[in-house]
Amino acid sequence: MNSVTVDARYLLCPLPVIRTQDQVARLHPGDFVRVLCTDPGVLHDIPSWCRMHGHTVADTSVADDEIAITIQVGDRG
Repeated sequence: MNSVTVDARYLLCPLPVIRTQDQVARLHPGDFVRVLCTDPGVLHDIPSWCRMHGHTVADTSVADDEIAITIQVGDRG
């Protein structure tokens, strides 16, 4: 099981989702991706993207102006 971090800080939508999607495409079901962001739109966009593509939001935290979303990669088929 792998765990990687995507640094999408200071990027605006849709770039955090695109960077997350690109990283998830390289991983296997069960792997984790931690996405670091500053755009508050990701609090809606990344969970929506996960639901549409079969991934799970394992954790979300907000500290100061930084958002961290941890995703567990689902079985894409």
